Amino acid sequence: MVDTVQAARPTADAIALVQRRTLRIVMTGQVFGGAGLAAGATVGALIAKDLLGSEGLAGLPTALATLGSAFAAYLVGRASRRLGRRPALAGGFLLGGLGAAGVVIATATRDVPLFFLALFVYGAGSATNLQSRYAGTDLARPHQRGHAASIALVATTVGAVAGPSLVDPLGAVAELLGLPRLSGMFALAAAAYTLAGVIFLLLLRPDPLLLSRQVPDEAPPPTAKGPSVHAAGRHQVVLGATTMIATQVAMVAVMTMTPVAMQSHGHGLGAAGAVIAAHIAAMYLPSPISGVLVDRWGRLPTAMTSVTVLLLAGCCAALSSGGSMALITIALVLLGFGWNLGLLAGTALVVDGTAPAQRPQVQGSIDVLVALSGAGAGAASGLVTAVFNYPTLTILCGLIGVAAVPVAVRLRAPQPSLPS
Repeated sequence: MVDTVQAARPTADAIALVQRRTLRIVMTGQVFGGAGLAAGATVGALIAKDLLGSEGLAGLPTALATLGSAFAAYLVGRASRRLGRRPALAGGFLLGGLGAAGVVIATATRDVPLFFLALFVYGAGSATNLQSRYAGTDLARPHQRGHAASIALVATTVGAVAGPSLVDPLGAVAELLGLPRLSGMFALAAAAYTLAGVIFLLLLRPDPLLLSRQVPDEAPPPTAKGPSVHAAGRHQVVLGATTMIATQVAMVAVMTMTPVAMQSHGHGLGAAGAVIAAHIAAMYLPSPISGVLVDRWGRLPTAMTSVTVLLLAGCCAALSSGGSMALITIALVLLGFGWNLGLLAGTALVVDGTAPAQRPQVQGSIDVLVALSGAGAGAASGLVTAVFNYPTLTILCGLIGVAAVPVAVRLRAPQPSLPS
């Protein structure tokens, strides 16, 4: 049946059937992918502080993992364009699992060079986790793209929230095995990313991207009064990329240093894990709501709402200074929700502004920029906190999100009329 669907020009019913199957598989893989990405956010900075003996260098794990995710995003994008989503996503997750296993070994042996290299490879899992959302949009109709991307993201919540919540029991298991307590989270990540890779490799058939090339693009035709599709598409891609970059910078920097700030105020590892779990839940759990806003309210209003929420998150984090458990939890929840709004709005804008044949390469290139900006934010977060303080970092990050506003004003173009 699969071969028949791909061999002949697919009907609308066949496309709908494959789309539903694709979303189920993506959701299943994302459960394990979410568990994998939670490790770096929860204990990465703490391991670096222990190995390197400096709070100013605590942002390096996030920077290295995000730099690795940038390189992986480029590779996954190119592989998707040439081979399809299935081998590209499977390969990316398997690389992430290998990197996580390397972090466990490096932590146990206190091998700093191996730790850095393993973190770089581990970043492939994060990049692939984000690229998976595009697999959900490949066969979606224009008015369903926000919802399709949100379905792919919301499944990440299960693993991403469960992971940090297990930080204490996983640490106890690691100690029983003779491993450092903090390495337990990365052992979970190694298993989770590997399982995600196997799921995509075995089950993502037919390949949604390859099948989408047989379906006529539903982008609206040019009109005499409006800009050309090419010009309008360029505006949408630039605005989508700017939104995702700005929200990524704000989110990564604050998330990276929050466990360190909490530790300096006497909070334990379990408390930091609980806050990060709430943050990651807010990054993914509201995805259905964000998807509805993107599809019905509009891409641009949702993008502007995201930067407003991020500014509010920065203010709350500054007021908490890492000491108030209630305020820091509220701040990290707002931080996650603002990131979610920006990611889904930006994703839909990029998909709207590109033709199917161009999408994987454009998507991969944009995810590279997003990852590189996150790497810079992760590296700088520790230095800013060491030179100034945590509240200064959070206020600066809240203001960075506002960078998308002038771009939106300058590049604002008529959005396509989406069929109901």
